[in-house]
Amino acid sequence: MAKLYSQQQKHQSSKLVPREETIKFLLNYSKALSVIKYNELQFNSLLN
Repeated sequence: MAKLYSQQQKHQSSKLVPREETIKFLLNYSKALSVIKYNELQFNSLLN
């Protein structure tokens, strides 16, 4: 496995375009995420 990481890639794409469904998923996830801070504690919850 180390051999795979040490080899240089022959084809590197500089323009990566995410799919529309990926963008929708990330936006919906960020809307549903709730972070509550209490004293020095932090609580994360998904509101789905």
